[in-house]
Amino acid sequence: MSTLQAQLPALLVVVPLLAAPVCVLVRNPAVAWGFATVVSAASFVVALALAAAVSDGSEIAYLLGGWAAPWGIEYRVDALNALVVVVVAGASTVSLVHARLAVAREVRRELVGLFYTSWLLCLTGMLGIAITGDVFNVFVFLEIASLSTYVLVALGPGPGALLASFRYLVLGSIGATFFLIGVGLLYMMTGTLNMADLSVRIGDVSHTRTVAAGVVFVVLGMGLKAAVFPLHAWLPAAYAQSPSSAAAFLAGTSTKVSIYVLARFLFDLFGVDLAFERLGFGIFLIALAIAGVLAGSAVAVFQDSVKRLLAWSSIAQLGYMMLGLGLATAGGIAASVLHLFNHAVMKVALFLAVGNLVYRVGSDALENLAGLGRRMPWTMGAFLVAAMSLVGVPLTAGFVSKWYLLRAALADGMWPIAIVILVSSLLAAIYMWRVVSTAFFTEARPDTVQAHAHEAHWTMVAPVVALALANVWFGVETSFSAGFAELAGAALLGGSP
Repeated sequence: MSTLQAQLPALLVVVPLLAAPVCVLVRNPAVAWGFATVVSAASFVVALALAAAVSDGSEIAYLLGGWAAPWGIEYRVDALNALVVVVVAGASTVSLVHARLAVAREVRRELVGLFYTSWLLCLTGMLGIAITGDVFNVFVFLEIASLSTYVLVALGPGPGALLASFRYLVLGSIGATFFLIGVGLLYMMTGTLNMADLSVRIGDVSHTRTVAAGVVFVVLGMGLKAAVFPLHAWLPAAYAQSPSSAAAFLAGTSTKVSIYVLARFLFDLFGVDLAFERLGFGIFLIALAIAGVLAGSAVAVFQDSVKRLLAWSSIAQLGYMMLGLGLATAGGIAASVLHLFNHAVMKVALFLAVGNLVYRVGSDALENLAGLGRRMPWTMGAFLVAAMSLVGVPLTAGFVSKWYLLRAALADGMWPIAIVILVSSLLAAIYMWRVVSTAFFTEARPDTVQAHAHEAHWTMVAPVVALALANVWFGVETSFSAGFAELAGAALLGGSP
């Protein structure tokens, strides 16, 4: 391995971190956008290189400053977090390509540099969360990502952006506090913050109430960060009020990283014996997941704002990921990780498509989309493909992950989950059809903006079309997504089938 290749884990985090302050110093919005996009693309290339290096099931360990773990901080890359960093960096890059014109219209010119600085800091935080092998560093990067996310939401164009950001700040701070309390309790009992070391030492004290309390605090904290039902109150407003490109980036990454942390802690650190057999988190997670899937889908049906509709849909889709984790089997974890990837692909496409609609008609209200299917055919065609993936139509990415989850549930004898998947898919078809039917089969009144709308600029259309094609590609060619998911599922259970 060359010297540069050996430094890739550090470069993944250091490059966007050092680049972030540059954007706020740049007065030209186009230059700030171009710089942020190049940095994000570089992170995406590094993420792909790391994924390729661990595609055979191996791991990469990187010791910061050469200090050996557990005394020093360790970055560790395996199949699970390699897939997560690909999702984060990829969603960031695609959304940034889309962002130039959208951000110029939705964010005040003097704040554009701050916007892209916050974006790169958010990217840094989420990449750091995924790659670090130190539990306290998870908290540090979590705060970097969260604080910058609050800024991204607050810079939204609507009057409710500040309120949405403040609500997110309050609930996010509660979640981070719970997580830090849990980490403190675990450190008090084990004397280590290194994940690999903690997973070994925790077995000797797993019978204590202190460890049990630590596990509960960690799960509650990350559950709130992941917007797991019923800890989801911050999510609909945050997604709806954010600038369109930022909403796409956050929808594809923020909750996914929190789900990753939950999976890492539940299986890699705590283990099935402690988290599922002794503390009974399996039934708890499955019950909340089913409630989230059904409630999120049902509420989405009645939304008149497309962004809010997609936000409530995300709450339902997060329920699928929690269902897979709750099964506590290699197949269930693989289904959860696979849906994490596929949902990012479909939801970023949907939010970017809505961003194109907002760019042309100035609103995401459902009634204002009449006739746009014919006036903006590329955008709405891509939206339709991504919507089909969300519903789970065969030959799309969404179908593959739902099939994996269904197979894992039936293998574990959990046949009621099959009914939940069917009902939620029907509800998804209903609320996505409301958008599609309005755009394609309703005529716009001649005196409205949408009656004279036309397709968005090609730099905004190309990312949406590319992601729509990706939904079909990953619905047919699953060697990358499903391959990494299966490796992650087996690794988190110590190679168990």
